[in-house]
Amino acid sequence: MTFAPATDAHVHLMPDSLMTAIRGALYDAAEWEIDHPTDRETMEAELTAEGVAKYIALPYAHKPEIAAELNDWVLAQCANSEMAVPFATVHGDDEVGEVVKRAFEKGARGLKFQCPVQGCGPADPRLDPAFELAAEYDRPIMFHAGTAPMFRDNPAVGFDQFVQFVETYPEVRACCAHMGTYDHEAFIECARENEQVFLDTTVAMSASAPEYMDFDPAVIDDDVFEDLAGSIMYGSDYPNIPYSYEDERTHLLSRDLSAEAFEQLFRGAAERFLGEN
Repeated sequence: MTFAPATDAHVHLMPDSLMTAIRGALYDAAEWEIDHPTDRETMEAELTAEGVAKYIALPYAHKPEIAAELNDWVLAQCANSEMAVPFATVHGDDEVGEVVKRAFEKGARGLKFQCPVQGCGPADPRLDPAFELAAEYDRPIMFHAGTAPMFRDNPAVGFDQFVQFVETYPEVRACCAHMGTYDHEAFIECARENEQVFLDTTVAMSASAPEYMDFDPAVIDDDVFEDLAGSIMYGSDYPNIPYSYEDERTHLLSRDLSAEAFEQLFRGAAERFLGEN
């Protein structure tokens, strides 16, 4: 199985000031040293060299009153790209409906919530206007809803909150990033039971996961990828990863999967998440 032309469903595209702050926080929390480029053109050159043909560009707002401007910046960047699919974000203390509707009207293809950093999760009633607009506009949502790699005690994450969202908004396609780790068993079962629920492989399925998030990707059997073909998307967290891009896919490519499961993992599931098939 060849990796290219892959879709990377989890790439962060944000201004340098935010990228610098994120990397500082990751170093303080886990001593992650990251040196991948952050400007779009150089990022895209590296992704292209690695075999990526398309990626979902994910921003997130760590505080109120920055989301609207951040969304505009992402949309402008993606307008000059043949690879990037722009998502938007909003903070729970913003004028949520206003910010999200503006982003959707300008072309945002979905929403991203980095729940533990933003302090607002999938069961936060402040975000209901965003969720209602996602349903109205048929836009998917990417949640960091699991506890990995450093959020075990964070009140904005956890399976219970995610499943509450799924039950309340069954018409909205929702992805839990990082395979739902460290509650991956529950999130995997949720994806089995709900066709609108997706997972992405970001970091958790990388060859570097044991070192950087104390998780062995081998505990998730190949059968999971076969059974959930079309619901598990490849993602990387690029450029904010403290290891080579190659590490993100090496373990996945070593799995004994069918051609169809690989096709869905590296391309098809992302198309379904985006509503393209």
